[in-house]
Amino acid sequence: MLTNDFDYHLPEELIAQIPLIDRSASRLLIVNRTSNSLVHETFNNITEYLREGDVMVFNQSKVIPARFYGVRDDTNGKVEILLLRKVKHSIWQALARPGRRLRPGTSISILDKEGERSGIQIEVTESDMHGIKTIRMSTENYIDTLGHMPLPPYIHEKLEDPARYQTVYAKETGSVAAPTAGLHFSHNTMKDIENLGVLTAYVTLHVGLDTFRPVQEDNPMDHHIHTEYYEVDQPTAAILNNAKEENRRIIAVGTTSVRVLEQLGDNMIQSGSKIIEAASGDANIFILPGHKFKCVDAMVTNFHLPKSTLLMLVSAFASHNQIKQVYSEAIRQKYRFYSFGDAMFIT
Repeated sequence: MLTNDFDYHLPEELIAQIPLIDRSASRLLIVNRTSNSLVHETFNNITEYLREGDVMVFNQSKVIPARFYGVRDDTNGKVEILLLRKVKHSIWQALARPGRRLRPGTSISILDKEGERSGIQIEVTESDMHGIKTIRMSTENYIDTLGHMPLPPYIHEKLEDPARYQTVYAKETGSVAAPTAGLHFSHNTMKDIENLGVLTAYVTLHVGLDTFRPVQEDNPMDHHIHTEYYEVDQPTAAILNNAKEENRRIIAVGTTSVRVLEQLGDNMIQSGSKIIEAASGDANIFILPGHKFKCVDAMVTNFHLPKSTLLMLVSAFASHNQIKQVYSEAIRQKYRFYSFGDAMFIT
């Protein structure tokens, strides 16, 4: 298995640049792993493929306005900073552009929305071999007012309503990218699901760097996947255990929910426990073809970038060849791809 095995060509016009007016009006490709069948649907009909007793697991992480524009205090050169992960108060891991010349000790003035110096400073304190900077902010009080929504680099259109890059159930602040499968769920869709007798459970995983970066190594096993903070409380663990005991489906909404659930499965094996337990910490699981899924029975997911860890995860859940065929069909049918694009429901 090589990284190039997860490459594909996508016509640029199929990269969704803006969200649809109606969240649930996107297309939905139903993928049956057993029969290898495909059904073309719309997302607001997803309830036709759910059943009473199913448990749908949502990532309730909320996106922070993590992109900042500034100028170096020594040269007045322009700098873009993308916060990745909070280390402790006012200390963050971040990406910078241009980054090579931002050595430890460099001071940056953050600009306000009008392009003027805001009075807020960032100091680079460390730089690692992967290009990740550790920075110190003079204050965190103005992140919401000075920061910009961190849209992925393949989106070139301005997002008129920042709320459209948040799920309707977003609650726990900390992600630098949206858990995009959840963007399809409107308040009405959530009500329809609950009226059907489907249980909803919420986990937290703060989405980080690997959402943005393709795997560079020839062998995916050599890729250094970054950890992401996750949290699962006891009531959610109880819902999951009851579902497993009664052979009811656990449906992960998005690859981030998959990652949390399978991290819980790994925790269970490592501890020798026979039940899922509440947990929090750093998710370090890297799901590749050959992974034996312990918690997830079905998943809702968007169409992912070539050579990404997310595409590898989906290819582990279905077969690699099956996902290749699904993506080829989606391209032929002109589905919309990536963050604001259409979705799959893999059963």
